[in-house]
Amino acid sequence: MSQKIGPTQVQTAPIALGCMRMGALEISKAEQVLTAALEHGINFFDHADIYGAGESERRFGQAVRNLGVEREKLLLQSKCGIRQGYYDFSKDYIIQTVEASLERLGTDYLDFFLLHRPDVLMEPEEIAEAFSQLHKAGKVKYFGVSNQNRYQMELLQAYLEQPLVINQLQLSPAHTVLFDAGLNVNMTNQAAIDRENGIVEYCRLNHVTIQVWSPFQIDLEQGLFMTDKRYKALAQTIEKYAERYHVSAEAIIIAWILRHPARMQAVIGSMNPDRIDRIMQAQHISLTRAEWYDIYQSAGNKLP
Repeated sequence: MSQKIGPTQVQTAPIALGCMRMGALEISKAEQVLTAALEHGINFFDHADIYGAGESERRFGQAVRNLGVEREKLLLQSKCGIRQGYYDFSKDYIIQTVEASLERLGTDYLDFFLLHRPDVLMEPEEIAEAFSQLHKAGKVKYFGVSNQNRYQMELLQAYLEQPLVINQLQLSPAHTVLFDAGLNVNMTNQAAIDRENGIVEYCRLNHVTIQVWSPFQIDLEQGLFMTDKRYKALAQTIEKYAERYHVSAEAIIIAWILRHPARMQAVIGSMNPDRIDRIMQAQHISLTRAEWYDIYQSAGNKLP
């Protein structure tokens, strides 16, 4: 099972491995995680300069070399922009960060490079210069953003020579902001508040792949929803479908994300080979429309 990233011809699995936690692993363990991912068809690996203060990229690169994995078999993505207490999309910082990531990963190029979170002080002309320089030098093939809304993307795209092909956004059955306002158009309830500026529809219209981060969490501070008492009904519904399809609860969660017609790519962050195996079962499941909405409403969401 594979799909294209945005308007490119790059084919990859609908599930990618996020390497944020790899910096805490011993090299031997990192090798086990990388081996498990590749054995299950994962060839897309998501990094960022801040993950483990660069150690995640360094250990991943060492694991690749130790295992003798050919660079052409990997799709490598990194991000930059988050600094201590502020965001930075300046030209010099973007170029400096890419150079540092390439060195840590032990590669000559990144397949994808994203701007990590919006920088209110961004100057799109500067970003365009940085992207063009990196692209012409063969150091980055494709570009994207993370956590940006439609108009932030449109402003940036107006200055770029390269298309933005990815937007990385948070989504889980317990964090459904991407869908709530769209289901409550012309309503006066809380869910009708538009917090996303129609970003899902914008990405679909412009052939931008939505990469989903934290698919198993409420948010970065509140942790996993499956073990949270506030989401007991949601957990029970997911377990019901896990039993029905003879797969893990994790697989049902990812299947719920992949069921959306935007053809999103789920970024999982597990460093446990057994859990990766359980999650990958999601590729063989297609939830019905009724099942998808059942999970959505079990999280406490109401349809108008």
